[in-house]
Amino acid sequence: MRHPFPIREIARQAGLSEATVDRVLNDRGGVRESTVMEVRQAIKDLDRQRTQVRIGGRTFMIDIVMQTPERFSTAVRDALEAELPSLHPAVVRSRFHFRETCPASELIATMDKIAKRGSQGVILKAPDLPEVGAAVGRLVAVGIPVVTLVTDLPSSARMAYVGIDNRAAGATAAYLVERWLGGRPGHVLATISRGSFRGEEEREMGFRSAMRVANPERSLVEVTDSDGLDATQRELVLEALKRDEDINAVYSIGGGNAATLDAFDTLGRECAVFIAHDLDHDNTRLLREHRLSAVLHHDLRQDMRRACQVIMRAHKALPDEGPSLPSAIQVVTPYNMPPGVSPMPFVA
Repeated sequence: MRHPFPIREIARQAGLSEATVDRVLNDRGGVRESTVMEVRQAIKDLDRQRTQVRIGGRTFMIDIVMQTPERFSTAVRDALEAELPSLHPAVVRSRFHFRETCPASELIATMDKIAKRGSQGVILKAPDLPEVGAAVGRLVAVGIPVVTLVTDLPSSARMAYVGIDNRAAGATAAYLVERWLGGRPGHVLATISRGSFRGEEEREMGFRSAMRVANPERSLVEVTDSDGLDATQRELVLEALKRDEDINAVYSIGGGNAATLDAFDTLGRECAVFIAHDLDHDNTRLLREHRLSAVLHHDLRQDMRRACQVIMRAHKALPDEGPSLPSAIQVVTPYNMPPGVSPMPFVA
């Protein structure tokens, strides 16, 4: 039982004599197994309390820098604010730097400004570009830990990535599309907001690879560089549908799903299967209306809590732990929406 606590402190926490605790810690025998468990629990309790004392009264100012459509940045803000009570007794303050679309130079300027002004940490969603990675390095060099969210920058100096396994998500989408289409002919439209986001690229690679195995005859049509914005997305999808009359399924990697469905409606085309990502406001509504077949979702609140905890660990406010696993991928249909999201009645 390795620990940093005096025997007297453990004895007081466990409600046992110092002699009994000494016998347990030095494995001298003559004590019941239940007593050993009480000593073990006392050490665990002391360690947890020490952690609480270490973060109690501390304020962490965290900057969230993201290039993403407003619907997702709103979901991130809501998730973080919902999780703030769970981070007590530490106090987390946040500054948000959101852009729907911008050149990389604007994100880099924001990151460099944070490096000069100071911060306890940065949560970042940005394209995987060498110049962005260099800006991450400048933040880390001045003692500001960086956590990437949803899409990674693995060659940068970031401290950790928090999010799903994007290749696995793409493969899951391919499985669902093929199971729903079955032997029905048709082509699949894969929509990407921007190819420089590694997370979206990995989803596309996972999807393409799994579809090739499941049905090598089924064609994939790619639409990209819409930034997930509805106006741009609609026009790109309209063009793709006009070029290929066999498209009857969609895997939305980068969003803009209301616009994609509007393009199908405008041309009077059926979308037999539509797989999307994230239960943002748009996707929740579309899923309720049965316009989406399924949404691949992950617990964004848990992700934001984990990202904050990584930053706290970087400042030695929480004990270190091993490498974290990717967030679980949930397949959400109109009938198994998470608590707080009302399902639609059955539609035949």
